[in-house]
Amino acid sequence: MPNYDIKILALESSCDETSAAVVDNGKVLNNIIATQSVHIKYGGVVPELASRAHQQNIVPVVDEALKNSGIDKSELSAIAFTRGPGLLGALLVGTSFAKSMALGLNIPLIEVNHMQAHILAHFIDDPKPNFPFLCLTVSGGHTQIVLVKDYLDMEIVGETRDDAVGEAFDKSAKMLGLSYPGGPLIDKYAQLGNPDRFPFPPTEMPGLDYSFSGIKTGILYFLRDELKKNDKFIDENLNDICASIQKTLVDMLLQKLKKAAKQFKINQIAVAGGVSANSGLRNGLQTMAEKERWQVFIPAFEYCTDNAGMIAMAAHFKYLADDFSSQEVSALPRMKF
Repeated sequence: MPNYDIKILALESSCDETSAAVVDNGKVLNNIIATQSVHIKYGGVVPELASRAHQQNIVPVVDEALKNSGIDKSELSAIAFTRGPGLLGALLVGTSFAKSMALGLNIPLIEVNHMQAHILAHFIDDPKPNFPFLCLTVSGGHTQIVLVKDYLDMEIVGETRDDAVGEAFDKSAKMLGLSYPGGPLIDKYAQLGNPDRFPFPPTEMPGLDYSFSGIKTGILYFLRDELKKNDKFIDENLNDICASIQKTLVDMLLQKLKKAAKQFKINQIAVAGGVSANSGLRNGLQTMAEKERWQVFIPAFEYCTDNAGMIAMAAHFKYLADDFSSQEVSALPRMKF
């Protein structure tokens, strides 16, 4: 039995999910998430509306997380929150709430890097990767290959120079007239299409870095030219277009990951972030894992998207390392590793 008793309430409010979770001695007890449907009609997240929704959701979400866990707020060891990266207004809601609650309870405050938390989501459930491992973190705002040496020792070895792969999926979906968020819809239609029907040339970048702005432009011009010839081109070929876009983006991700694995001589490979829910990426990763003899780790779906469970897990390791924040801490939208 552990010789400590650590109970942490964690908050996540970096974008458009308001979430709270409780971790008890390294075991995540719950993961309460309030989604924001208000952004759908705008075709993307509206920062001001996200902030207002967080203000409305955070008290009920925290209340539910505590009641669900069976832990009273007086038993908490610390309050954790996402400091960044993310939308400033959204982060401010979580940061302010966490600071106030920690001050009121006279307990420590723990700031968490959102992207590091995505990686540490792999330690919520079994099986867990062994150190060192490589983690491909893919979301609407980030695309990174991270060398993970320990729970709190990580190094970005490759990243996008411009757009994130999640944005490439969503912008491509918008070009096709699909609703927001479009990435999951591309995945849905791609499963019915021929991925080799329309080849899109990938953007080549040196080292382990990515670039997705060029492929977005290529898709835009391709659709423009085809629609000039046939104004029903998208409707008649939607499944094949989606399958071809998805194959191109997934191939770009995996080729760099394969290169990194060889460079660092690592066969423990993890993937995290919202795009890790994409079936094309999961299938491609498993196929490559068989060829390269990788051991692959993917968190449960609820821990792939933005959630407080991963913030709680990261906070647990920071508590063990005595890594606390002061009441002077503020939100950091462009927070680095």
